[in-house]
Amino acid sequence: MDFGWSDREQQFRAEVREFVSSRWSGSQTDDTEGDDTEAAQRTRRYEQALKERGWLTMAWPKEYGGLGAPHFDQLIFAEESAAFGAPLGGQSVQMVGPLLMIHGTDEQKLEHLPRISSGEVMWCQGFSEPGSGSDLASLRTRAVRDGDEYVINGQKIWTSNARHADFIHVLTRTDPDAPKHRGITYFMLDMRTPGISVRPLVQMHGAANFNETFFEDVRVPAGNMIGEENRGWYAATTTLDFERSGVSRFANAKRVLDKLIDHAKEPDSRSPGLRIADQPMARAALAEQYIETEIARYLSYRVAWMQSQSLVPNYEASMSKVYGSEFQQRTARVGINVLGLAGTLKPASPHAKLEGAFCQMYMSSVARTIGAGTSEIQRNIIATRGLGLPRG
Repeated sequence: MDFGWSDREQQFRAEVREFVSSRWSGSQTDDTEGDDTEAAQRTRRYEQALKERGWLTMAWPKEYGGLGAPHFDQLIFAEESAAFGAPLGGQSVQMVGPLLMIHGTDEQKLEHLPRISSGEVMWCQGFSEPGSGSDLASLRTRAVRDGDEYVINGQKIWTSNARHADFIHVLTRTDPDAPKHRGITYFMLDMRTPGISVRPLVQMHGAANFNETFFEDVRVPAGNMIGEENRGWYAATTTLDFERSGVSRFANAKRVLDKLIDHAKEPDSRSPGLRIADQPMARAALAEQYIETEIARYLSYRVAWMQSQSLVPNYEASMSKVYGSEFQQRTARVGINVLGLAGTLKPASPHAKLEGAFCQMYMSSVARTIGAGTSEIQRNIIATRGLGLPRG
């Protein structure tokens, strides 16, 4: 692997940086408080600007509305976007589109891929359930065949942006007597389908982008099935690999870490002549976190390199995910400790340090190692598929 950048790639990086800094006006913190409707609308407007530039689906094949850009161009775009906290296309572009390219029928591709590449629609994911999070294959949301339709009943939880999404991709149990991985079927549903209801979940940091999603006698055409009946788990693992392989985890953390390092170099207004960087323990902690950014960076670069070679990153994506999400937690903890009491203040406080970024990051950091598969699940994947260890 050669991670040096060509002149063209460096020029592209500068172009992306200039575009994002001038066009994205969203929050620089990880989470916004309260109703996220305005944030969702802002994201849609920004994604339209990306679409007009041709960058919303730049790495997609041209026949599906993309530019056929190299994987490392996509990585550069993701890295620079994350540096400003800007969106990357969300579930639609990063997960559903690639999933349909691999497992979708011609009709499904024709119906959904143009709408995703044009930025018309927003998708959400219906995977986790109460009691079926880490052990996702134990899900109980039921789909029963009725002629040319299936009737779905059940509940999903932690459904990001469900209140604002147009479509949902959802896992259901269609054969309760089969081994749990073999009785799952994967569907796409319009969120306006009768019987679907959504309830927001307000987290301790005040954001409400997570939701509970309920299905009560929801009818979905059989043609909305992704892959084969009772074999949806195998299509879902493709989705999870895409979800776990992003560069944004390290780039988001590095964004606030860079701000913290700059702040540490400034004189303390309460103690003129003294700086946080002059404290040995703080200096060592910041140095260690900076080193960790480079480790996280190269783990994510490895995933991008494998994709550029038409290889499927599996345990490699889990390595990037587990390290990146735990790195985010460590960065949040270091930031809170280095900033002291002022670092615990929320963004609305006039006395908050660095716009309250570390307060928000710290409160949301626990979820980082749960979403997209817990660290325990990632370590199991690394052990069994990467190291070839037997299952316990």
